[in-house]
Amino acid sequence: MVLPTLATLLYFVFLSGSDLMKIVYFGSKVLQFSFPLIWVIAIQRHRIRIPRPTWDSINAGILMGIGIVATGLLAYYGFLKDSIYLENAPALITAKVNEMGLTSPTLYIAFALFLAVPHSLLEEYYWRWFVFGQTKRITGIKTAIVISSLGFMSHHVIVIHQFLDKGWGVTLFFSLCVALGGVLWAWLYNRYKTLYGPWVSHLLVDLGIMYIGYDLATFAH
Repeated sequence: MVLPTLATLLYFVFLSGSDLMKIVYFGSKVLQFSFPLIWVIAIQRHRIRIPRPTWDSINAGILMGIGIVATGLLAYYGFLKDSIYLENAPALITAKVNEMGLTSPTLYIAFALFLAVPHSLLEEYYWRWFVFGQTKRITGIKTAIVISSLGFMSHHVIVIHQFLDKGWGVTLFFSLCVALGGVLWAWLYNRYKTLYGPWVSHLLVDLGIMYIGYDLATFAH
């Protein structure tokens, strides 16, 4: 649970603007997403079974994702876009996407699709299948949902604060929204015993977030 936060602090803050940022970013992702398989297969010696998709799980994930995205867009266009809470966001987001090499709408959209599709699946595999799944063996389901969701939230605190820069109160509010998403996806995963529903929901939410980022950013060409 601590690794993603430490990695985000390193590449997103300490190495911001450095040529090493992209190298550390991808290296940390390789470490983060390979560790669970190594742990479960080599250390615990468990066999991994991939269940078939179930429409109950997928439909629940779609409905949950649409609900979250709709709420976020209503809040964005109804209040947040022109509020003091996002007044620094356009400049900060533009600077960060330029730093990441996303200098055109095409590159930004390609990166958004990467985050929304494969990366969201990897995050669900990491936070729900591995972190939540391992934690509930020790603490029970309810406590594991809370603990894993706070872990899922913690590295987002750093990212959100970099983009908003409006004090820790605002950062904490949006970070708790992330934690709530973690609670819902952990519940969904535990309910249907499959990652398909949480993945679809996470995918839709990431697309919604990246759309807002696209709306706020200014591209050079």
